[in-house]
Amino acid sequence: MSRRRFDQAMQSMRGTDPRAREGAFDFLREHADAYVDELIGEFGAERDPGLRCWLLELLAEARSPKALDVFRGQLESMDESLQFWAVRGLEMLDTREADRLLEQARDDGWIA
Repeated sequence: MSRRRFDQAMQSMRGTDPRAREGAFDFLREHADAYVDELIGEFGAERDPGLRCWLLELLAEARSPKALDVFRGQLESMDESLQFWAVRGLEMLDTREADRLLEQARDDGWIA
């Protein structure tokens, strides 16, 4: 997948046209596994809470172990949407490490 297509999708997701935003999100959801590194980079730099949530959802859809640290970092988030997608992302990874992180977050009282 080309970086140009990714950049165009991100630009559309930041735009004001709801249809273009949804279309860009749908494109990235279909190709999330091809853009894991880019999504991680965008998530780390993004300040808009709604877009951060979408990016975390896309990372969950990618099901890549590369996103493990991103999910781990959001388990203690005060933003319930980010925490939800961090949990969902770890569940979708379905690895021993992801399961261990979820168990620890439950034991520490961060998630139910």
